[in-house]
Amino acid sequence: MELPLDYATLRVIWWGLMGVLLIGFALSDGFDLGVASLLPFVARRDEERRMVINTISATWEGNQVWFILGGGAIFAAWPFVYAVSFSGFYFAMFVVLGALILRPVGFKYRSKRPSKTWRAFWDWALFVGGFVPALVFGVAVGNVLQGVPFRLDGDLRAFYEGGFFGLFTPFTLLCGLLSVAMLVTHGAAWLTMKAEKGPVRDRARTIGTVAAAAAIALFAIGWVFVAIGGLGFRIEGVVDTAGPSNPLRTGAVAAPGAWLGNFSAYPWMWAGPVLGFAGTAVALLGIRAGREAPAFLGSSAGTLGIVSTAGLAMFPFILPSSIDPRSSLTVWNASSSHLTLFIMLLLTVVLLPIVLLYTAWAFKVMWGRSTVKALATNPDLY
Repeated sequence: MELPLDYATLRVIWWGLMGVLLIGFALSDGFDLGVASLLPFVARRDEERRMVINTISATWEGNQVWFILGGGAIFAAWPFVYAVSFSGFYFAMFVVLGALILRPVGFKYRSKRPSKTWRAFWDWALFVGGFVPALVFGVAVGNVLQGVPFRLDGDLRAFYEGGFFGLFTPFTLLCGLLSVAMLVTHGAAWLTMKAEKGPVRDRARTIGTVAAAAAIALFAIGWVFVAIGGLGFRIEGVVDTAGPSNPLRTGAVAAPGAWLGNFSAYPWMWAGPVLGFAGTAVALLGIRAGREAPAFLGSSAGTLGIVSTAGLAMFPFILPSSIDPRSSLTVWNASSSHLTLFIMLLLTVVLLPIVLLYTAWAFKVMWGRSTVKALATNPDLY
């Protein structure tokens, strides 16, 4: 059957859509993780902590839809990537899921008892639920950039030859800290918009300013690390962009510094790192000056730029192998079939706008500042 879009085009479209879903998660659930990471430090009294929790209570569940959609898209569009990454990062995934489970439990149970010890325990559980995923997601991206220790045999069976503690190297920890700084900045910017004027907002501005400065510095250090630290892969030989999905048909090799090659070949890709630096700088200035809208828009732009920089630098690689580069998974060799990608695209064209419209409507309906006074009058608040 002749389809309206050729196989190569559909592969690139789905690579872009996967990036959209991951960026959507970073932008929406990112400030939830940032706020949770800030909770023990910006709020000292019980009323303050409840107010901080209620800045995200109305939308955090909906924001996690992007995470589910991203995982589903990887499973359906890039089955090889899903199989290798989820099996290779198995224990790390469980750590993230365990931390994420603490969020709904913490929200629901924190105020069930008046005990200070009880509430302090759940406050720190919420902190773990925000900080740990932010750190591990960054570490995971760092591992992808430096290459994952897996190989494929002749029957396309994947063998992961790394361990949990092998995930933590100087570069991956740098990426993890960048992720934390980025999302803490995003969370601080959110609090300046959603929390009432007072000590909580002031503390969020102080911490957010430091986090934004740290994000800029860590992003710059990461760029230097990639440039001179020997990170990168490239494809040798002719690539059949419309060929069958078989990872073993790609001649990939390790090539130090190759991740920066796309920015020379496609100058428009510089929009990613420029937006990462400029957006985070705007967030820093906005948070420091108490300008709420520029601060949040800047942190959103900075998050968009930083996350997209990794994907743009690696194209067409999705999951390179550090021990057998020939097993690396790329846009051209790891996708689902032509028909599957086309049917999924039709469904996405219909369903994604609905998700976006509903999300926008939900934020509009539930918009407003969280105040200490409302805690005594609104029984629906945590």
